[in-house]
Amino acid sequence: MFSKANAKLEKLADVPVLAQFLENKRKVYSFDLLSGHSCPFAEKCLSKVKMVDGKRKIQDGTKTEFRCFSASQEVMYTNVYNRRNDNLQSLRGLSMSGMVDLISSNQPKNLGICRIHVAGDFFNRDYFNAWLQVAIDNPDRLYYAYTKSLPYWIDRQSDIPYNFVLTASRGGRRDNLITEHGLRESVVVYSEQEARSLGLEIDHDDSHAANPDTREQSFALLIHGVQPAGSEAAQAIKALKDANVQFSYSRKAKVNV
Repeated sequence: MFSKANAKLEKLADVPVLAQFLENKRKVYSFDLLSGHSCPFAEKCLSKVKMVDGKRKIQDGTKTEFRCFSASQEVMYTNVYNRRNDNLQSLRGLSMSGMVDLISSNQPKNLGICRIHVAGDFFNRDYFNAWLQVAIDNPDRLYYAYTKSLPYWIDRQSDIPYNFVLTASRGGRRDNLITEHGLRESVVVYSEQEARSLGLEIDHDDSHAANPDTREQSFALLIHGVQPAGSEAAQAIKALKDANVQFSYSRKAKVNV
């Protein structure tokens, strides 16, 4: 159910405040679900994999402005698609306590930091509460997540422990709740200049997202992933490449659409 950290997440070990969670050879892992299919509040980034004539293809939402990079991964890599789909199907239909038991029993013994959802989101209230309980039960481990499932967070806002770090991912159907409740947020930008104009630092390695001591500080994320041909997002990717700007998940790969 859990996946070993990619190169980006492994850099968290270089952040002093996070090092305490990685003592005694503990590692960084992620827990992922099928993109789009588990994202009830996604809007501007909504993309999901559909089976068409026996092949996986990307289907963008009617209001998609930038394509979800993790959905593109699920088209390209069969094992990634299968793992995330298996996780989602295993959790659906379980009670909150059942989800807690399933997550806890599969959690690697050497897990120190977990990014909840490189792909996917909290697909219902019980699932959010299950992860919250896992964090409460494991205070020596750090759990962090980007989420558009803001109503679930707000309902438990006073119960969030130090080791459960959340970031509101702007671009969802309930963005109004970010300002109303003073939530820390991440904003996808198309250039470094755009981030500067918003007064936001760019998080290149999840050190902003994971750090519990900066949980009140909003930040920006550079656009990444395979974007729809001719879109503004695709043009931004090209401009970043032409300017030799480093950004995450910039793989050259074909995605069926």
